[in-house]
Amino acid sequence: MPAFENAAVVATFAVAVSAASIWAAPVAVGPQYDSTHVYVAPDQVDRFVTSFVATFGGHAGKPASVTVTPTPSKTISEVAFTPVGFVSVFGFQTPIPYPFGEERTGYLVADMDQAVAAARAAGAELVVAPFPDAIGRDAVIRWPGGVNMQLYWHTVAPTYAPLTSVPENRVYLSPDQADVFVRDFLAFSGGQVVQDDPAAAGLGIARPGDHYRRIRVESAFGKLTVMVTDGHLPWPYGREVTGYEVTDLSYTLAKARAAGAEVVREPYEEGGRTAAMVRFPGGYIAEIHAMAPR
Repeated sequence: MPAFENAAVVATFAVAVSAASIWAAPVAVGPQYDSTHVYVAPDQVDRFVTSFVATFGGHAGKPASVTVTPTPSKTISEVAFTPVGFVSVFGFQTPIPYPFGEERTGYLVADMDQAVAAARAAGAELVVAPFPDAIGRDAVIRWPGGVNMQLYWHTVAPTYAPLTSVPENRVYLSPDQADVFVRDFLAFSGGQVVQDDPAAAGLGIARPGDHYRRIRVESAFGKLTVMVTDGHLPWPYGREVTGYEVTDLSYTLAKARAAGAEVVREPYEEGGRTAAMVRFPGGYIAEIHAMAPR
């Protein structure tokens, strides 16, 4: 994979952020309010939530059968709050209306109309216009490269405790769309590139001896890591949506196994961390990592 002119890329990102900075400040609320959307079979909701909470700690909300789409549907909905990030779990009891199921995350915003305007101004496509739900409003946007995210707003602002560690949204993109996506997302989020490695060790995508480009972004929405590859990805890379940071990886993996999860890639060291891949009951795959001592 070719090297990239990092200085030029960072300059391009900086221009994009400056041009759209008027939008960025009031949009995000905080990373503890941003969830990963997990879709499982209805009979797997409880098994998944129990396993996830047993692995990371925290607590689960009360499951309910609700409509979370603008057209008729029914799903078991439950949230699981952990110190390393929370998930919104959906077990649809009816066919899932398009394009739901393709969004990867839900981001809480301070003002829905302003957030939608900011996203569109930054280059996102509005694929599901804002619609009401039982506790607020929702919309779905799509970024270049096909990255779908849900925006949500609550009528009564929630109050969640800060996270022990902020999870990372893991995005896999081609070289054709990566720079455009990062530029646009920075403009929307007001974030910054904290690392742009054009030759990250391929061990990080289970291709030892090879290289790929890795871009790390931080914003008020949390952390986002972009893996820029040729698409030749061994399973399960590209299937995981979120990476969770823990203090003791071995201890966490032992808890995951005891809670019915499967370690589908054993721990490896790369990029300043030791990481593994875990598949939870219901099929949700997560990257779990511990940072190397500094």
